[in-house]
Amino acid sequence: MKKQQWKPGNMLYPLPAVMVSLGREGESPNIITVAWTGTVCTNPPMVYISVRPERYSYGIIKKTGKFVINLTTEKLAKAADFCGVRSGRDVDKFKETGLTWEAGPVTGCPMIQESPVNLECEVSEIRELGSHHMFLAKVCAVHVAEDYMDAKGKFQLNRTGLLAYSHGEYMGLGKKLGTFGYSVKRTVKKKRSKS
Repeated sequence: MKKQQWKPGNMLYPLPAVMVSLGREGESPNIITVAWTGTVCTNPPMVYISVRPERYSYGIIKKTGKFVINLTTEKLAKAADFCGVRSGRDVDKFKETGLTWEAGPVTGCPMIQESPVNLECEVSEIRELGSHHMFLAKVCAVHVAEDYMDAKGKFQLNRTGLLAYSHGEYMGLGKKLGTFGYSVKRTVKKKRSKS
């Protein structure tokens, strides 16, 4: 396949499009949509979000040191987009999107009830990297929707209709192609019974 060389840029897609909820005392809770996010470490559990310093939410997170990452679904796509293009300086995003918030029991930060997974986070470090500053954070608690628990008590995250962001577009994740390790897993041949 023939390739073109472009100038350096972020072409690492798809990414999770998450809604990050936050708040400070005396103000309405806010939501910012972030695609620059990911896992940093398993033990201790750590994640990051990268936010431009000029964003309204940046100052709130920097001051409080807390936020919640709320996973998004196809049903939440319109709300996720709205929260990414409107500023909390000007609108109450919970009111405008019809989303419901509740205080996280560990951090007190607002969590989005309609999200299937909420990760309460506390900032451990801020790295000023350029256009974006990275908030490295410890995951203090994870909340999952009981609607997606199967009969055996296993959480079925991939049944939630997760949303991804790819090159300016929101995408559903599609069908399962395999499971971790399937490329090297040996298939067991069944023995034929003698009759």
